[in-house]
Amino acid sequence: MNIPVFPETNVALKGKKGLIVGIANDQSIAWGCAKAFRALGADLAVTYLNEKAKKHVEPLASALESPIFMPLDVMVEGETEKVFERIEKEWGQLDFLLHSIAFSPKGALHGRVVDVDREGFQKTMDVSCWSFMRMAHLAEPLMKNGGTIFTMTYYGSQMVVKNYNVMGVAKAALEAAVRYIAAELGPKGIRVHAISPGPLATRAASGIPEFDELMDKAQSQAPTRSLVSIDDVGKATAFLALDGAKLITGSVLYIDGGYHIID
Repeated sequence: MNIPVFPETNVALKGKKGLIVGIANDQSIAWGCAKAFRALGADLAVTYLNEKAKKHVEPLASALESPIFMPLDVMVEGETEKVFERIEKEWGQLDFLLHSIAFSPKGALHGRVVDVDREGFQKTMDVSCWSFMRMAHLAEPLMKNGGTIFTMTYYGSQMVVKNYNVMGVAKAALEAAVRYIAAELGPKGIRVHAISPGPLATRAASGIPEFDELMDKAQSQAPTRSLVSIDDVGKATAFLALDGAKLITGSVLYIDGGYHIID
């Protein structure tokens, strides 16, 4: 595992406090984003899913010098609230939040949308969409001087992508939530963004059948003829947390080499 050092060469986010939800390992999109935020001087709270994941995330949180490192499984009652309670107690504020989690039971994800049962659909929506809405609700009172809320989406929310199935439905709902929450929180100076990277070889993506073919297609057809990296996503996401992006909100930012414009 390559653990970076974060020299303070640019302190555009110095003094800002951020919560990073979704680091599973050093291939996670959330890790790419966390590195970019930290490189700009931000202080980061980091969560991990469970004890099994902790051993992979703890060295990364240590490299980020995270003063808050806590478990967070959004399906466990009260864990989400505990994270925000500790942030309020120790920091008294939150300047940005990164929600980078999604889940669908294998039986739901690998089948047709029309065949998904209620339990599979509810679990997919709970983790992939409602948890974002809940975190935005909890973040709002901590963003006393404005802030930025991010979540991760994918092109399969807008177009039918083979094997993306019910996750495409969940991501469409997530993007709608971004628009509505952006409208509701905008008067308080809180911006809300959906980040839509191109295909990435992450742990979450490994659950999608024929994912290698999807990556090959993206690389061959994207205008830039290149695949996106977690660092590409991180740098673009961090930009949106800066004051220079204070009038950008409520939209989907595609970081995919332009693939989304190709028929």
